[in-house]
Amino acid sequence: MRRPSPAGRPSSAGGRAPRPREGQAEQLGFEGMPERLFVCTPSKLGTYADCPRRYRYSYVDRPAPPKGPPWAHNSLGASVHTALRNWYDLPHERRRPEALAVLLRGTWVREGYRDEEQERAAYRRALGWLEAYVETLEPEVDPLGVERVVAVKTAVLAFNGRADRIDSRPGPDGPELVIVDYKTGRTGLDADDARGSQALALYAYAAERTFRRPCRRVELHHLPTGTVAAHEHTSESLARQVSRAEETARDIMAAERAVAAGADPDEAFPTTPSPRCGWCDYRRTCPVGAQTPGKEPWAAVES
Repeated sequence: MRRPSPAGRPSSAGGRAPRPREGQAEQLGFEGMPERLFVCTPSKLGTYADCPRRYRYSYVDRPAPPKGPPWAHNSLGASVHTALRNWYDLPHERRRPEALAVLLRGTWVREGYRDEEQERAAYRRALGWLEAYVETLEPEVDPLGVERVVAVKTAVLAFNGRADRIDSRPGPDGPELVIVDYKTGRTGLDADDARGSQALALYAYAAERTFRRPCRRVELHHLPTGTVAAHEHTSESLARQVSRAEETARDIMAAERAVAAGADPDEAFPTTPSPRCGWCDYRRTCPVGAQTPGKEPWAAVES
């Protein structure tokens, strides 16, 4: 028979831990322990950079405020991206422009359009973009990754993201990786857009460490115009983009701590009027956004 342990001590079977003596503070942690990493995606960081208030509605408030109606341009972009992903799932001999009509029809998202006529016109345009785009590709060449998740940790961030495509191409010292991002917006893009994209830089930084190969080139493939906007990063420029992301993460964590301590959420996550307010999912919830003329859900895909 097990003998009872002396008072105030746990038994060998793991009894209750002794309570701290009166006036003795209970130890809650260790000084100098590192802060938790900020888990993020490019979308999460970009949302805060665009509007801290929108970040709050998306990631902090629970339950989140109701969103507005679906956007047709998001439906169009999702349909095109999924069709291209499925195109790479086909055997090499079937990767032909003729296969795209079936692929696009099978992935088509119908939400947000003004009416069936606008939706059919958008489908025809998207199919034309895809057919022209795949003519520039080599059907027998497989990318290293299609919609591939890459991840990396820094002293501040635990970053993960899904790159549209990661190519492996010959370089002067061996194979090098290239980040490819598809774009379907109405406006064209140039090298400054590729250079300034924090998301592309973070993908490149993470891919280089995931696959242990150099990854410095990033490309924006604009399907409506068939143009490619590219930039060659250096290790220094990638480091600067990572530092920017870490600063954003610190700002977010500081705002979240302030709200948890009782600060006014509107002050911790402010907003100012901007043209983006008209496209915001939470325009009707945000007092500032509600004063901005809103866009129709189908406006961005008008011919």
